[in-house]
Amino acid sequence: MIEAACQELDLTCGQVLLRPRYLSVCKADQRYYQGNRSPEVLLEKLPMALVHECCAEVIRDPSGQFKPGDMVIPCPNLPREQDEVVAENYLPSSAFRSSGHDGFLQEYLLSAQDRLVLAPTHARPEVASFMELASVAAHAIDRFDRIAHARRNRLAVWGDGNLGYITALLLRAVYPQAEITVLGAVHEKLAYFSFAHKRLHVDNHKLPNRYFDHAFECVGGRPSGCAINQMIDLCAPEATLSLLGVSEQPVEINTRLVLEKGLRLFGSSRSGVKDFAHAVRLCNEHPWVAQALERLIAEVVPVRSIADIHTAFRHDMQQSFGKTVMCFDA
Repeated sequence: MIEAACQELDLTCGQVLLRPRYLSVCKADQRYYQGNRSPEVLLEKLPMALVHECCAEVIRDPSGQFKPGDMVIPCPNLPREQDEVVAENYLPSSAFRSSGHDGFLQEYLLSAQDRLVLAPTHARPEVASFMELASVAAHAIDRFDRIAHARRNRLAVWGDGNLGYITALLLRAVYPQAEITVLGAVHEKLAYFSFAHKRLHVDNHKLPNRYFDHAFECVGGRPSGCAINQMIDLCAPEATLSLLGVSEQPVEINTRLVLEKGLRLFGSSRSGVKDFAHAVRLCNEHPWVAQALERLIAEVVPVRSIADIHTAFRHDMQQSFGKTVMCFDA
């Protein structure tokens, strides 16, 4: 059930007044919309405004940092403290929009200036609406760059969904000399990854052993266990394995081979403002990245009523690949 609720905004607080224009539906939003979380979680977090992927229009900025009409991407992570070691998206004290804190499914909202990043110059606003997902990939790649050893000739991405697509795309931009291989379970979805050097089906029993220098897991769910174990099998000794897929249930992995090969496994979740800036910078420096991201726009649903929001969520349920974007008309 979606209901309208009125809330008075304090326009004297010095924050930026925004109007969300393009909102992208995420699997996390769908879990709340469909009630596919535990009753305890739903009772704790609902009612709540959904959606954490957004491109918004600046209506008013008292500081003058942003001009009226600027299109910006608001970061859903809301830190309440700073830590010299732990990033803002890993601090337990941080709030996150559409996960216990109201998301962007609002007509107007207020945001601090330091939570906003200008939308990419070369990207359509529909693409800017899911730059949050790109920032998650950028965050994982930035951490990988600091953790992994220097041999980065062959990089692999497990996962043929939206996150796998964006991660492989940004890897191609960040490491132009590396050979990028994508491994997936659906031939039709792998066809979208035209920018990758190689596209392999995970059921191919002739996959090369000890071939990849490093790998990224973008599968999630129960299949992530199979993906991680394939990564362990097919990566060279001392490879770094980046885990991004979310699984509600624990998965088993072959720790014996992890030890034998001296592998590094690290997880990444969400992102911070600097990761949004990194993703936007990649789009601005490489217009072909923004153009490739347009292939993820599966459907744009104009929203003028609550019924239209239901329509967008229902259409998104039927999408096997790509993003459903809600466009809020003026």
